[in-house]
Amino acid sequence: MGASVTAWRNVARGADAGDLLPVAAHATPNAAGTAIVSAERAVRAFRDTEDVTAALRGTLRASLRPYQARGIAWLHRTTSEYGGAVLADEMGLGKTVQAIGFLIGRATDGPQLVVCPTSLVGNWVHEIERFAPELRPLPWRGTPLGDLGPGTIVVTGYPTLRGHSDVVAESEWATAVFDEAQVLKNPRTQVSKAARAVTAPARVALTGTPVENNLDELWALLNLVTPTAFTHKARFRRRFVRPIEEGSQAAVQRLHDAIEPIVLGRRKLQVAANLPPKIHTDLVCDLTGEQQRLYDEVLDRAEADGFGAGAERNARVLAALTALKQVCNHPGLVSGDLAELIGRSGKFDVCSDILAANLELGYPTLVFTQYRRTGELLARHCAENFGVRAPIFHGGLSHAERGEIVTDFQSAQGPPILILSLRAAGTGLTLTRAADVVHYDRWWNPAVEAQASDRAHRIGQTRPVTVTTLTSATTVEEHIAGMHDRKSALAGLGTGAGRSAVARLARLDDDDLLAVLRRKRGN
Repeated sequence: MGASVTAWRNVARGADAGDLLPVAAHATPNAAGTAIVSAERAVRAFRDTEDVTAALRGTLRASLRPYQARGIAWLHRTTSEYGGAVLADEMGLGKTVQAIGFLIGRATDGPQLVVCPTSLVGNWVHEIERFAPELRPLPWRGTPLGDLGPGTIVVTGYPTLRGHSDVVAESEWATAVFDEAQVLKNPRTQVSKAARAVTAPARVALTGTPVENNLDELWALLNLVTPTAFTHKARFRRRFVRPIEEGSQAAVQRLHDAIEPIVLGRRKLQVAANLPPKIHTDLVCDLTGEQQRLYDEVLDRAEADGFGAGAERNARVLAALTALKQVCNHPGLVSGDLAELIGRSGKFDVCSDILAANLELGYPTLVFTQYRRTGELLARHCAENFGVRAPIFHGGLSHAERGEIVTDFQSAQGPPILILSLRAAGTGLTLTRAADVVHYDRWWNPAVEAQASDRAHRIGQTRPVTVTTLTSATTVEEHIAGMHDRKSALAGLGTGAGRSAVARLARLDDDDLLAVLRRKRGN
């Protein structure tokens, strides 16, 4: 191995590739596995990575893993050649530190912009200060920007970008980085239009899920960072989307070939083999008698009221789904009777048992739920039955409050249980003190659940991570679980079923819709 690395370094210094590289170096497959990379291109990549590693040695206060150094070099090369890039590494592989390394290399070119979900603004500022103290991160919430010199990194949330798009568009940015870029998957939204109006010679999208619901979202990201290469959505749909939806593997391969120069997505199994494994456990929880009766009553009322048509139908289907899922979580959330919690919800009791066992073993635990009221019931139960404080991380907290919760939990003496909103805390956080994750309720999109699980299963984790999903038997939750089990036609791009699943259900006629929602009493 040492001899091979020495040979590569000799080539990087200018020696002839054909004379010094081993034969295997001339047969390196490209990222899509569809072609052979020339020795010259392989040497160029190696040289770029070596140069970036050397250049960052005194400015980036982080020990880069080889794939991270390669990612930074790739960002420089790709934005130089194409004007933009999509870094789509799997969650937990350090996209943030790679982006910061890239920003360091462009600091002298002028002020740079980072746009992210509002909940992550504080985290980005903290990470820049930690890893790149020579840069000047500036959290921005819409005040006048003034004169921004080289080395300044303006960090702002997507709502601020949308509300002050004119201010951002008038500024000249050396670099624009869009974190959790799946936020921009709909090019017709105001925030997507504001992002496209940002002027920068280098545009980078960071996302662990370039596709959540459909391939149109991938086109939106490609069009965001390289609008000249991926201009026409209709052409993209004709060449890739439609044949892939019809099952064409050739079209899947064509798509991988087309995006290979612009999209870099590595998986943990490829580049972080030393990361502890992630173990999935799916638990099916029985409904109590109270839950069964209430579930049927809620659905009977929805059927009697009718589901309507058009937009009204979508709203009524969503309302029925929400009420049924709340019954699955705890019947008191619908009936209003919350005097007693234990013994009334199969799922609640199973979760209680998991938390009790983890408390006894000293295993910190993350519990994700879609519903804040469910989180409040769990926190109350932890206080009343276990005598422990379980903070709730949700979208209504300020930046400072969110940061305090994360810092507190990550500390050695932090709370043993942290309850989190799936949407508010599903991205961008590092919570590696926990190695146990519980998904209390099921979301339509498996990619969203995977993102949340990877708050614990990421670089810095030293223990195997156990991810437990709780599903209420015989209910609509089993339908959701079945959707998770269906294989995607595009492995590795993170496709799944998202909010569009509700719209698809709304398109069913009443009989078929009720067949999905009704309890399966024969199970």
